[in-house]
Amino acid sequence: MKSKFLLPLIVFLSLVGFLALGLNRDPRYIPSPLVNKPAPEFSIAQLAEPDKSFSPSSMQGQVWVLNVWASWCTACREEHPSLLKLAASATAPLIGLDYKDARADALAVLKKEGNPYLLSAFDLSGRVGINYGVYGVPETYVIDKKGVIRFKHIGPITPALLEKTIYPLITELKKS
Repeated sequence: MKSKFLLPLIVFLSLVGFLALGLNRDPRYIPSPLVNKPAPEFSIAQLAEPDKSFSPSSMQGQVWVLNVWASWCTACREEHPSLLKLAASATAPLIGLDYKDARADALAVLKKEGNPYLLSAFDLSGRVGINYGVYGVPETYVIDKKGVIRFKHIGPITPALLEKTIYPLITELKKS
């Protein structure tokens, strides 16, 4: 008789345990298989100068930040002041990846809001974004001197994230 109730009780307690674990996790955190792996290589046209291209290999030897954005993205506008702050700090080069966008619209946004990027690569097809595992814009990557992705953030960059995570990580990566 005891075993008749023991098995359902064990199953129930196991399910409650898994639910409790799930509720204690950050719902915005999505693990990336690319963290601690080499950043995917590409070579595509720049947004402002279509006759010039950009490739991550040109950043070899530097710690840098890649920010995936688009003119149609409202969350990108929300993070824009933080990106301007990051660029003004000169902590690390900030490269934009304009994702599935119209060139004229992207250029208009940068002209109106200010351009925090050293340059933006123009990913019209979204192929580069797919290779980076982009779930949606904005997304931000910190890439080390050897071209390895050390951090990925999905969603807008905030001043708190800059101060508590991104600046300290860049400082640490520059030492190695």
